[in-house]
Amino acid sequence: MRILFTGASSFSGFGFVQALTAGGHEVICPLRGSLEAYTGIRSQRAKLLRDRARLVPHAPFGGEAFLKLLRQGRPWDLLCHHAAEVGNYKSLDFDPFQALQNNTQNLRTVLDAFKQSGGKAVVLTGTIFEPDEGTGDEPLRAFSPYGLSKGLTWQTFRFYCGQANLPLGKFVMPNPFGPWEEPRFTSYLLNTWKEQRPAQVKTPDCVRDNIHLDLLAAVYAQFAGQVAGLTGGCIRSNPSGYVESLQAFTMRVAHEVRTRTAWPCEVELLAQTDFSEPMRRSNLDPAATLVPNWDEKRAWDTFVEFYNRSDNDGHPS
Repeated sequence: MRILFTGASSFSGFGFVQALTAGGHEVICPLRGSLEAYTGIRSQRAKLLRDRARLVPHAPFGGEAFLKLLRQGRPWDLLCHHAAEVGNYKSLDFDPFQALQNNTQNLRTVLDAFKQSGGKAVVLTGTIFEPDEGTGDEPLRAFSPYGLSKGLTWQTFRFYCGQANLPLGKFVMPNPFGPWEEPRFTSYLLNTWKEQRPAQVKTPDCVRDNIHLDLLAAVYAQFAGQVAGLTGGCIRSNPSGYVESLQAFTMRVAHEVRTRTAWPCEVELLAQTDFSEPMRRSNLDPAATLVPNWDEKRAWDTFVEFYNRSDNDGHPS
C-alpha cells in the first residue's frame, strides 16, 4: 500500500511507521516543520526513520504543502492521521478547541483531494483518555481537555468521512512504552533504577493499560490493512496490554529488569493523594491474541537493553 502518515516523529508514530514499512508498505510522512528543528530523542527518532520512509518537511495537516503532497504522485491507499496537538497535554489550560482546529484543518478539502487521488480509506488514532472509550469508572469522561480534543476530533472525522463516503477506522491507543520514548513513567523507572535509586509511584492504585510499543504497532499495521479493504462504514480497534494497577505494573517492570541487570529496582509506593483522573480506564481487546507470533520475552529484552546501554536521558551512549 501507499500510505500518507502524519505524526511519524512521535513515539508511537515512530513505532507504527516501522511496522508499516516492515510489512512492505510505502509510507510518506509529512512533518509540521523541518527535520533540523527537532531536538533530543524526537530528532533521533526522525533520523532513524529516514532510511525507512520518505519524510516531507514543512507540510502540516491541511496546509498548502500537505494538499499539494496529496495531489501528486501515484494513487494513495490510506490516509493515516496519527498527528495531534499534544503540547502541555496534561494541563487544564490545554485548549481543546484550538487543538481540534489544528487536528482537522481544511478536513473537507483534505478528504476531497485524497479521494480524487485514488484514496481508499482513512485511519484516525484515538486514545482511551477520550470520553466514552474503553472500560472503567462510569461515566467514561475525558481525562483532560486533551482527551476532550481527541474525542471532538473523532466526531469531526466520522462526520466528514461519512459525507465523503470514505471508510474510516479508529485505532484507540492505550499507554505504549518501549525504547525511544520521551520522559514518561517507564523511562523514569528505568533511569531511576539505573542510578541505583528507588523509584516512587505516586498513584499506585490507579488501574491503567500499558502495552509494549512493538506489540501495539503490530496491531496497528494489521488494522490498517483491514481498513484499506473496507468498501464503506466505520470500524475500530481497541488493543489492550497489561491491565493492572500502577503498583502491579511497576512490580512487573521491576521483575523484568532485575532478571536482565544487576539493578536492585527498589520501589517506594506513596499514599495516593491525586484523584483528578479516573481511577480505572483500559482498552477492551487483548493485543497478544491479535498477534499470536509476538515475542513478549524479546520485547522485554529490547526494552531493558535500550536503557542499559543509554545515558540517563534514554539516548544510546
